[in-house]
Amino acid sequence: MIWDLCLQKTLRQGHSRFDVDLAFRSSAQRVVLFGPSGAGKTLTLKMVAGILAPDRGRIAVAGRVLLDSERGIHSSAQQRHLAYMFQDYALFPHLTVRQNVAFAVRRGLRNPAKDEAHEDVDRWLASFGLEAVAGHYPHQVSGGQRQRTALARALVSRPAALLLDEPFAALDKGLRQRLRDELKDLQAELQLPLLLITHDDDDVRHLAQDVVCLDAGRTVACNAALQSR
Repeated sequence: MIWDLCLQKTLRQGHSRFDVDLAFRSSAQRVVLFGPSGAGKTLTLKMVAGILAPDRGRIAVAGRVLLDSERGIHSSAQQRHLAYMFQDYALFPHLTVRQNVAFAVRRGLRNPAKDEAHEDVDRWLASFGLEAVAGHYPHQVSGGQRQRTALARALVSRPAALLLDEPFAALDKGLRQRLRDELKDLQAELQLPLLLITHDDDDVRHLAQDVVCLDAGRTVACNAALQSR
């Protein structure tokens, strides 16, 4: 079993309340969490990553138990060793493409120049065709290059799994399709478990080996959810 999740979380703001109460298991390497805006997809991804703590539950990825509230297991985000790619990519605007990628291998107060020369940094810059823009800043490169930079930064630390938050939402239709194909090929090559969230049914059709549909913080029947699009 690659993905084994059971999560409960209540969020309150003023008089409003939102409950996440979901569970799913999957042996697929590429799982897509699908649902409309406000369904709880990003909350779920953040709980898996360790950015947000559930009230109770269990998270196991590729056989590693990362959280089990009943057994008192609460791994930190760093201990989980999962790469999280934010929807807006969260690149540092004051760092170059190379420096953004190298940031993921930084440990403590090391010399940044050594991080930038790290062999894995060179590998991923080359793999994503970013060598020519390695010295550019995020505002100087295209949307596709920013997405590849964020993906390279996620992969350079050799994570146990990859978590993607709406990775194609900011891209035009043609670029989305090309990058879907690139991501699918890359995942197949690395055999790296991937959990992706989206509200775009094209992402589901092109990338999902298994799909989990969410609505209002709960899992729902996927056939109805996809047919309603």
